[in-house]
Amino acid sequence: MAHRTLEKGESYYGYSLSLENVFPVLYYRYGVSDKSDVGVRLGLPIYGSGFDYSRVLFEEEDKRDMINLGWSMTPNSSFDFTYYKFSQKKKRKGVTTFWGLRGMLIPKGLNGGQSTRLGVLLGSYTGDKFGYEIGYFHDFESMPITKLFSSFDYSDTTTWGTRFLDYPHVSDGGLPTEYSRLTGLSLRVSFNLSAKKEENGKLPKP
Repeated sequence: MAHRTLEKGESYYGYSLSLENVFPVLYYRYGVSDKSDVGVRLGLPIYGSGFDYSRVLFEEEDKRDMINLGWSMTPNSSFDFTYYKFSQKKKRKGVTTFWGLRGMLIPKGLNGGQSTRLGVLLGSYTGDKFGYEIGYFHDFESMPITKLFSSFDYSDTTTWGTRFLDYPHVSDGGLPTEYSRLTGLSLRVSFNLSAKKEENGKLPKP
């Protein structure tokens, strides 16, 4: 996400580091109107790649609401819908904070199943060069949310019966499946490389 609303024809680009991807992900956003922008991501070598569309629903002084629709390529590729609320801190000039609600659909994950997730995220931008986002999105069918911060054995039929037997959290190769709590954890740090050109009043051409 850009730390502010992009103007029509404006470019915004940089790279991000995340918990989900070992390598950096390059991103590029382009303002298609004064309220909408589109973005593409290129992961190295491929995971983390994707595309998304954002539209501002409300903006007034130091606040704005925005929706984002996106798709991401990962071992558990997903479609996401996020409602964001941004605000700028009056006492801390240049600091923008945000939080949001996200719905996530993994049509077919590592284990061949489908996962539907819901959760919250929050983050902040310090100036126009650096930002972070952290969030968690839970699959309520794969495990009780009360076990989120403790050990959970989905195969423990004595405690859970057969309710969770069809939702293994680890694949045969030892990776988190579409049902794992790790799949719902998101931690991302972004670096805006177009900030220097913005400061000089020279926006990069697409």
